[in-house]
Amino acid sequence: MTTTTATITAERHLWIRQFRPAHPGAPRLLCLPHAGGSAGFYLPFAQELAPEVNVLAVQYPGRQDRRAEPASLSLTELAEALFRLLDPEDQTPLTLFGHSMGAVVSFELARLLEAAGRPPAHLVASARRGPHLPLGPSFHHLGDAALLAEVSRLNGTDVPPLEDEDILRMALPALRADFRAVESHVHTPGPPLTCPVTAMTGTTDPRVPPQDAETWSTTTRGPFTLSLHPGGHFYLVPRHPEVTTELRSLLTQTGPEPTPHPA
Repeated sequence: MTTTTATITAERHLWIRQFRPAHPGAPRLLCLPHAGGSAGFYLPFAQELAPEVNVLAVQYPGRQDRRAEPASLSLTELAEALFRLLDPEDQTPLTLFGHSMGAVVSFELARLLEAAGRPPAHLVASARRGPHLPLGPSFHHLGDAALLAEVSRLNGTDVPPLEDEDILRMALPALRADFRAVESHVHTPGPPLTCPVTAMTGTTDPRVPPQDAETWSTTTRGPFTLSLHPGGHFYLVPRHPEVTTELRSLLTQTGPEPTPHPA
């Protein structure tokens, strides 16, 4: 193994985590977390889907075991880093799943993959408006208490509140950096994707009502599906069995074919 190959392999393990082994040739599901989130958020996905699906979860810099690294302030840079680390020789189907902030990073990554002639098998955008829509209010400049209040509002009853002050103190820098990256991201118009796109959202999400999630239909010339689940912005926490069942069907092609979306 050359020095360059060894370096890329080490960096790949730093960015992309595999919590459960998968069968050889299993389709890949690359999961990208929300603002302030970590790879461990997707452990339930791996527990439910492996070994039939190779669940890979992204660990952004600036948190947990990567907290000594500066958090990225650019969603485009995150997508470019992941594009560089994905093995171009791996021909197993790759589905991208991004939640909230992760949905935009997934979209930018899908664009890079398509431009390189390696389109993903599917893009699943969760709890996020279409990437071309204005984001809305800005929060990254707020004080700690106000920023945490917004996070609590989004979590609703789906995610237990963080009450340990030490954990909050460690999480806040990455959370603020992620909010800044999201709120400073500028959508660049370009050709639509060719891969299928599924938009998932909670029916009571205060940030992403179903009609806003449906605007993902304009991002692709391929099939589009809108998938609604009971719950708020983090509907997938209490509903992860239903979400993973849907993903298993999507990745293993055991369910009905989605309706093609006209260009």
